[in-house]
Amino acid sequence: MHPRSLSISDFTYDLPNDRIAQEPLVQRDSSRLLLYRNGALEDHRFKELPDLLPSGALLVLNNTRVVNARLFFQRSTGARIEVLCLEPAAAMPVETAFAQRGGCSWNGFVGNAKRWKEGEVLELQALRTLPGDDDRTSASPVVLKAEREGEERIRFTWQPRELTFAEVLEQVGHVPLPPYMKRPDEASDKDRYNTVFAKHEGSVAAPTASLHFSPEVLVRLDTKGIERTELTLHVGAGTFLPVKSDRMADHAMHGEQVRVPLASLERVLDRLGKGPVVAVGTTALRTLESVYWHGVMLLQGRAGAEMAIGQWEPYDHAEADLPDARRALEAVIEQMKQGPEQRLVGRTELLIAPGYQVRMADALVTNFHQPQSTLLLLVAAFIGPDWRRVYQHALDQGYRFLSYGDGSLLWKRT
Repeated sequence: MHPRSLSISDFTYDLPNDRIAQEPLVQRDSSRLLLYRNGALEDHRFKELPDLLPSGALLVLNNTRVVNARLFFQRSTGARIEVLCLEPAAAMPVETAFAQRGGCSWNGFVGNAKRWKEGEVLELQALRTLPGDDDRTSASPVVLKAEREGEERIRFTWQPRELTFAEVLEQVGHVPLPPYMKRPDEASDKDRYNTVFAKHEGSVAAPTASLHFSPEVLVRLDTKGIERTELTLHVGAGTFLPVKSDRMADHAMHGEQVRVPLASLERVLDRLGKGPVVAVGTTALRTLESVYWHGVMLLQGRAGAEMAIGQWEPYDHAEADLPDARRALEAVIEQMKQGPEQRLVGRTELLIAPGYQVRMADALVTNFHQPQSTLLLLVAAFIGPDWRRVYQHALDQGYRFLSYGDGSLLWKRT
């Protein structure tokens, strides 16, 4: 069956509200870890991950950093307007957009939008502490103004103008916790809703499978000879939204920006066929698979310098006409070596759903996802119909679900 014909109602399960984790655990690596391999299920703790992987395995991590992309304004009438910044209104890298000074335009979700008239300017203020003379501190105001330019477009200006937009959001913004967390963000979320290896600002949702990693787990992975490499996919809010259309043919995947260093792909190429490649999170897996399809498009003469993968790209090819992962990856690496930056940039809308053949990873570390979501479709593509057994086991054994919930280590169906 072509994934266009899939009914999302076939990918659901009963998730009680009290199973959705509202708070992170005190210790990142104390979360539970459900191991699925060759049809067998085992219960572990995440701190045991190094023991569950062979030496020579390669972990692929998403090093994006979540920004304080949620803003709360108040009208003179008292009505509260919530803005969630999603992506720059102009076509530019998200890193460039966050580095803008004085003003910028973004597309975003607007809560209570009917009460915010187009052209009306809202204002938000905060105090920023600055080092003063004689080791004293002084307070400097940060003023952010927002004006609606359309249904989803907002124009921001701020003072002091020398601040970047990222610095302004750090002062006045809030951590964009998912809507299923029924609480306001707290100071601790700035740390816990980011990974310990987060580097590049740009996400409005966390790569949640990576939240379980602690410095201690990383040291133990190194000690055992388990390698790791990093890439960047800036996660959009659409990642965690349930699919609203019944047939997947009517669902439009969100696009997300991708940055992959040449050295990372060379390490993946070196591991192919030698040791397992383990994608940490659905975002890492979608990035790796998108790189494969960029290689296919290069070999077919259809790709430009930047990667651009549509959601249906994988499903309109005859399997016999497709290269293996090594050949596709070699084509991408050859292109990257000819470029000045030696990194792959672009966007992906790739949908991984049952019917898809995963080529770039042998195992997946991931959390437990919402019913009727594209993330659940990805898990079903990766391990097949056993996804139901995995999720039922997690429910029966008291696992915590969604972003701050527990994790799983899934080995690909063979």
